[in-house]
Amino acid sequence: MVEILLCGNRKVFDGALTQLISMTNRTKEVLHVHLMTMDLSRLNPDYVCMTEEQISLLNQVVRKKNPDSLVERLDVTEWYERELGGCINEGTYCTPYTLLRLLADEIPKVPDKLLYLDIDIMIADDIRKLFDIDITDYEYAAVKEKYGCWLIRPDYFNAGMLLLNMVKIRETGLLVRARELIRSKKLLFADQSALYQCTTKKLLLPRRYNEQSKFDREDTVVCHFCKRLMFRPYPHTENYKQWQVEEIHRYLHCHTFDRDLEEYQVWKQDMERRMKR
Repeated sequence: MVEILLCGNRKVFDGALTQLISMTNRTKEVLHVHLMTMDLSRLNPDYVCMTEEQISLLNQVVRKKNPDSLVERLDVTEWYERELGGCINEGTYCTPYTLLRLLADEIPKVPDKLLYLDIDIMIADDIRKLFDIDITDYEYAAVKEKYGCWLIRPDYFNAGMLLLNMVKIRETGLLVRARELIRSKKLLFADQSALYQCTTKKLLLPRRYNEQSKFDREDTVVCHFCKRLMFRPYPHTENYKQWQVEEIHRYLHCHTFDRDLEEYQVWKQDMERRMKR
């Protein structure tokens, strides 16, 4: 079984749907997806939980490929408010939902090994190639941040993909200390910076496990549609997500996931038809 951790709200359902379609199209193993969500509408009316109907559709997607797979919805509103609510990093550079990965040790019956993935990720190969990497002696495995490893520190990593050793994390108290730091100090990249500063021992993996720019490499396992810094024709950033099909074709010239995205559109249309009834 592959244990996956996703975090998000109702508005990023398309990310979870596209990601799980790409994963199940390349991985035959049973998937147990822990999907953390929360209601933070006190900050933004769009910050509401992913709905039961959305979770039901995600379960249909994963069970179509393996009937034993499961997407489990975890409403962590209470945990978040107790641990991080109102903290000085709540206005993070992304959304407060990025902070939810710091609550991984609070998951009921937390597995010994857990693969966290950002919602703007697509899977280009069997995810077991990543999940099966031995991290016995490390708190987690990650890939260097494309820009951060040059601008911040050579070993600065991108927290969009974290292969978590929950046994070691409980021993070192990594997430407990990271939450304490999040509550007490304003950080440039919030949870990512907190994890970096509190880490005892990490394993850095090749970029194929969190590719952040070129999505047509044959050996790539994880493709991350994160914000990119561009220098031509003038310095600017681009932030196209995989479910923005026209944009990733036109601007990223990415066709790696065309079959997955065609399937996504079928599932999405089916859900919209059912909601109108």
